[in-house]
Amino acid sequence: MALLLFFFCCFVGFAAAAFNVTTLSFDEGYSPLFGDGNLVRSPDGHSVRLLLDVYTGSGFISSNMYSHGFFSAKIKLPSDYTAGIVVAFYTSNGDVFEKSHDELDIEFLGNIEGKPWRFQTNMYGNGSTNRGREERYGLWFDPSKEFHTYSILWTPNNIIFYVDEVPIREVVRNDKMGGDYPSKPMSLYATIWDASSWATNGGRHKVNYEYAPFTSEFKDLVLEGCPTGPIQKFPNATACTQTDAWLESRDYAVISSKSRSAMRRFRQRYMYYSYCYDTVRYPVTPPECVIDPAEKQRFQDSGRLRFGGSHRKQMRNARRKRRSRPTSNVSGEQNDM
Repeated sequence: MALLLFFFCCFVGFAAAAFNVTTLSFDEGYSPLFGDGNLVRSPDGHSVRLLLDVYTGSGFISSNMYSHGFFSAKIKLPSDYTAGIVVAFYTSNGDVFEKSHDELDIEFLGNIEGKPWRFQTNMYGNGSTNRGREERYGLWFDPSKEFHTYSILWTPNNIIFYVDEVPIREVVRNDKMGGDYPSKPMSLYATIWDASSWATNGGRHKVNYEYAPFTSEFKDLVLEGCPTGPIQKFPNATACTQTDAWLESRDYAVISSKSRSAMRRFRQRYMYYSYCYDTVRYPVTPPECVIDPAEKQRFQDSGRLRFGGSHRKQMRNARRKRRSRPTSNVSGEQNDM
């Protein structure tokens, strides 16, 4: 694991400088959502544990809705057997706009013991749940061993998902998206719950409560944006103009050329499903997708990796092929990677 972390840091360490943000205590920005005793705050109020047991999961919600914003937390996931579990960090307005809700998701998907956590990002706009825009990835670290930072930036013009300040996905708004781009105020949610029906291998592996309670931890909570009261479902269009401009001037709103290269390398090594390449599900490519020919050739028409393996397996296979070829060709192929 240490070798893997070193390998990845050699490529993306330059993109991982900490953002200049202000953290909040739980009471300054959040309220319990469900789970009663399964939500446990630290004595200083700056971190919270969410537990899942045989009786209930748990969760919290931001005290305000936000018309755009930057939402971040350091999260540590449950360890050992976690199949069937979902830990979610996301924005949504589904409680207010039941038939036309918006949502931005980071969802961590548990696994059987000895297998790594995986996660997915997703976007819904204006109730477009039948047009899910999910991507799925592996991680270059064990998220149950220590805290890592996960963030969502949502502006009028783009959405960026981050892991440890490394951008992993960007959605740029365009006119063809119409209402599919999230536009209404949303709250920030964090939850842990039983998703046995789908989370691990399509529901093949269920939550095993002999390992309960399952504990996820959150700290260094960040809410930056334009707060909107829950009764202001449709706030004045100009009310957040100044805050939006400030948001787009922040360090996390700009993807430098180095950070963009880091994002490309992450996607090459760790993304194993993308709806943009799922031509079975979407014969017409969704309008926000930017098709990378080099990226596309690694995926089947189902949007999944070719050969049914991970990028790591593909890299190992490529190395084996290089070793089996004449030495004169090796250096040239390495320079092309």
